[in-house]
Amino acid sequence: MMKQTMDGSGRIRVAAIDLGTVSSRLSLAEIEAGAPVGARKHTLITDLGEGVDATGRFCDEAVGRVVNACRTFVEEARAFGATCICTTLTSAARDADNAQVLLDQLSGLGLVPQVIPGEVEARLTFYGVARDFPGERIAVADSGGGSTEIAVGALSSGGEVGLERVQSLNIGCRRVTDRFFHGNPPSCVDVQEAARWSADQFAAYWAGLDDRPERLVAVGGTVTTLVAITHELERYDPAFVHLHELSVAEIEGCIDRMRPLTVAQIAQLKGIQPKRAHVMLAGAVVMRELMRAGGYDVLTVSENSLLAGMAATIGETLVKGKTAIGWVPELSYLAH
Repeated sequence: MMKQTMDGSGRIRVAAIDLGTVSSRLSLAEIEAGAPVGARKHTLITDLGEGVDATGRFCDEAVGRVVNACRTFVEEARAFGATCICTTLTSAARDADNAQVLLDQLSGLGLVPQVIPGEVEARLTFYGVARDFPGERIAVADSGGGSTEIAVGALSSGGEVGLERVQSLNIGCRRVTDRFFHGNPPSCVDVQEAARWSADQFAAYWAGLDDRPERLVAVGGTVTTLVAITHELERYDPAFVHLHELSVAEIEGCIDRMRPLTVAQIAQLKGIQPKRAHVMLAGAVVMRELMRAGGYDVLTVSENSLLAGMAATIGETLVKGKTAIGWVPELSYLAH
């Protein structure tokens, strides 16, 4: 393993890239004694999953958007002084028959892209979130564009991860939009069918638990945006959103506001990223059905996510050579 470069504080700087179905995200993190002590994020809506549910293939435009985003991310990581980068791809890349086209272009940027299974995605997200709830048994849900990962367990005060039930379901805002919403705006029947389809699968997950945790924590662009829409945030405020509670009633209110609107009208709502507007109604429906099926009136929104779990796992890999979740990332090293 390459010798790691530390700054004057004894910290290692690393980067993590997560290429999801809707967004491409970068985290620039500082690692001390194997654990992240600070990070900043950059998110771009690249819509990698455009058309994938229908065709099973990436379109050229989506591949181009993601490669351009990653080119920017590599430059940012180098300017940050990151020693290495971990690059993961999730639901859309698992579904696309021509995913290798994208992987080859990412390799050409000097990255080592990994298409990770849904269970690894869930474990990484749980690990990133659970640090805020040490010793507490929680359910963590990450609802993205193509899939929703749910993990139940606890992180001990000693840093040991104990997971009871981990599952990745092919339910996400982009998939639901493409599969059920036929108009702009979609009809009430479209929304009802999407809700039923989601509810049945979520009910099966919760039925597999003998005892559901009292706390449900959710991550991802859908829930963070729902908080921003509910409170009509003029400027997105991560400190306000992190650990904010979001109720079923508030999500229902967002659905009622968005359902009669066109995508262009949704894009004008306070608190929303305009490029996320085309999948927000479906995302809200998915989250409502997740909560209803589990019997939750309120969930806790976390700004931590898979990226936070990746940063922690990179740190453990560099310092200890092993990780708490049992998955070791492949890293690409940057020359400075």
